[in-house]
Amino acid sequence: MKIRSKLTLQFASIMTVILVLFSLVVYYFTSLYRQDDFYMRIFRRAQVAAQHILEADEVSKQQREQNQINFYHELPYEAVRIYRTNGELLFSKGKGNLGVTQAELDKIAQRGSVEYEQGVRQVVGIRYKDNQGDFIVLASSVDAYSLRKLQHLKIILIVGFLGSMGVVLVAGWVFSKQAMRPITKVVSEVEKISANDLHLRLSNADGKDEVSHLAQTFNKMLDRLELAFEMQSTFVSNASHELRTPLTAMIGELEVALMKSREPEEYRRVLQSTLEDARLLTELSNGLLQIAQASLDPSKIKLAYLRFDELVWMAREQVLKRQPNARIDIDFANFPEDEDRLVVRGNEALLLIAVVNVLENALKFSPNGQVATGQIDVQDHEVLLRVQDRGLGISQEDLKHVFVPFFRAENVRNITGHGIGLPLTERILKLHKGAICVHSQINKGTEVTITLRQAYATIPTFPRL
Repeated sequence: MKIRSKLTLQFASIMTVILVLFSLVVYYFTSLYRQDDFYMRIFRRAQVAAQHILEADEVSKQQREQNQINFYHELPYEAVRIYRTNGELLFSKGKGNLGVTQAELDKIAQRGSVEYEQGVRQVVGIRYKDNQGDFIVLASSVDAYSLRKLQHLKIILIVGFLGSMGVVLVAGWVFSKQAMRPITKVVSEVEKISANDLHLRLSNADGKDEVSHLAQTFNKMLDRLELAFEMQSTFVSNASHELRTPLTAMIGELEVALMKSREPEEYRRVLQSTLEDARLLTELSNGLLQIAQASLDPSKIKLAYLRFDELVWMAREQVLKRQPNARIDIDFANFPEDEDRLVVRGNEALLLIAVVNVLENALKFSPNGQVATGQIDVQDHEVLLRVQDRGLGISQEDLKHVFVPFFRAENVRNITGHGIGLPLTERILKLHKGAICVHSQINKGTEVTITLRQAYATIPTFPRL
């Protein structure tokens, strides 16, 4: 069932309950008021009958005439009975069986007054004291006029209810259409968006209602999808280029070498060149494998408590072994009094790869590829490593893609590399719930910041290292 139909039915159901309750309350209290009012009129008629019959010899002629006038102002279908307390009938007027028994008379004599119904007839019985003794007066009548009005009221309420329900259904259908119009517009606009039109956005994102919030959320998702598609396209393009280059070089070298017989030295040179290209392919394959491993479920990775500063120094030593002529300066922005604040929880091998990649990148893009500086900073709940170089820098447009595997900025294409280091580092830090941030300016250099949460906040105590 469509939401519009559901809204219409829900709206109609609520109004049905309200109208039914309203009609029942009106009918019930009208009937109750009619019944009480008519009992009061019959009660007065019983008193008038008693005064006219029992006090005729006790009052003045003028009062007797007035009682007679009052007595003959009868109610519709009126019946009056006067009994002695022993059940002897003294007076009877009007037709109708009032269903009087000695038990009923005793009950009236004991209570003083009784009200009850016999079908549509209402009966009132009272005990009347006279100088001749106690008497039981019964008066009854049928409220024919009010019952007809009550029946008319019932018909009016039923017809009004049915008519109101028709109006409610039409109003609910129109209301639901108006309520669903923003969502219908969102659906219509979403249907127009395809993989080739990810630049399109929903138009209802400027308000403050729930539909606007939905449109804003969807637009943010489209931003992420557009970026993901763009990154995927960039990855495929750059990966194809990076993998094709060494393969093309290897094939070319081997084809030229096989065209004719050559000197042993020439074959040695060809084999050496092919070996270098093969090593390059191996590095690329290892990089892709490491990225895949860094994308694993974090629960499958063994974690331990590590000193972050010691991890940085270990990474520095590994980089200097590979590049003996380089210089890496590491210092502290603020050394904490509690050394446990330098402790992080992570996988040593993966975090070592991440820090090594950042340090090697800084050396690679530094002037002459020789100098990089690093600074360890301890904050409230995090520990940071900032690595700076004074190299070519990265443009703001290229900064958006630095975490895309195989992507390389245009101004560093001539520098050896594969574009795997920063993407791999980002994956590793995400596994450790950390972060990496890159700031850069053209011809001024680049600063890469690694952030990891301190472990001391998550464990009760930690032994001094």
